[in-house]
Amino acid sequence: MQIQNDLLLRAAKGEKVERTPVWLMRQAGRILPEYRAVRESVSGFIELAQTPELASEVTIQPVDLLGVDAAIIFSDILVIPEAMGLPYEMVEKRGPWFPETVSSESDLKKLKIADGANDLSYVIKAIEITKKELAGRVPLIGFAGAPWTIFAYMVEGSGSKTFSKARAMLYTEPKLSHQLLQMITDSTINYLKAQIVAGADLIQLFDSWAGILGPDQYEEYSLKYISQICDAINEVPKTVFAKGAFFAREAMSQLNCETIGLDWNMGIAESRKMIGDGKTLQGNLDPAALYGTPEQVAAATKKMMDQFKGGRHIANLGHGVYPDIDPEKVKVFIETVKNYK
Repeated sequence: MQIQNDLLLRAAKGEKVERTPVWLMRQAGRILPEYRAVRESVSGFIELAQTPELASEVTIQPVDLLGVDAAIIFSDILVIPEAMGLPYEMVEKRGPWFPETVSSESDLKKLKIADGANDLSYVIKAIEITKKELAGRVPLIGFAGAPWTIFAYMVEGSGSKTFSKARAMLYTEPKLSHQLLQMITDSTINYLKAQIVAGADLIQLFDSWAGILGPDQYEEYSLKYISQICDAINEVPKTVFAKGAFFAREAMSQLNCETIGLDWNMGIAESRKMIGDGKTLQGNLDPAALYGTPEQVAAATKKMMDQFKGGRHIANLGHGVYPDIDPEKVKVFIETVKNYK
């Protein structure tokens, strides 16, 4: 099916675009009252993500309500550990929690490499429904967590400021760490390939906890596996977003992907210099800028756009949009990007 608004795909590939495409991380979610209404119709986040018709509905909401140039499938990065045999719960106000974690060889033996199409059939079905409902209006982004970030949750058991358990394992059990990371990587490749078969037009890897590793460890325990995933997926453009990995920007320029996502702490000119002209940069307005007045939001957005001018760019925030931000301010951000000359 021909995509009517293919700005995102052209920008990712470095082709000529009439204007910069724009979308937001976490756009399908808590900022929209329409999302909250759907969420209240089920028991919680996990049920919503596992009900393909509802996941599809909230995926499409931002396209209709905010006017973004892409939809991103409503799901969670932690569906991979679940598919591998390590289920999680979503605790209100606290985030994800794993009743069991991985700390030994025997824990590893209980896990399997997920096959994607069957083990995560509810995400695949949601993508199929969404593709049909979008009817080619905008591209659909599929995604997964980067292996290190998934590993961090599987070992730590929940979110953490330091992920000291997960980081300790890299030092105390390097062989076991690499085995688990490889299993996550293989599962993720299977999962992303299934998403692409179902209709994802572009995929994004989220390395949410990249910034808690030092440069050498990041190279060995994260980039190496991200690189495997990028090399394995050649059907659609790929974006890598590694939050806090400012020290790895030069190394990322070597990844087999089209787009590198920048968080709001990464200087734009400096990033362009380190990454080079051969990749599209995505980002990177500070989400907190959207708490300003409409005039302030527009000014901050223009300032960001000026800095990206002349290079390959997809406009976004430097992280997910915060749940208490006014959707009207989000619209100001989107409209300012669309009207930018």
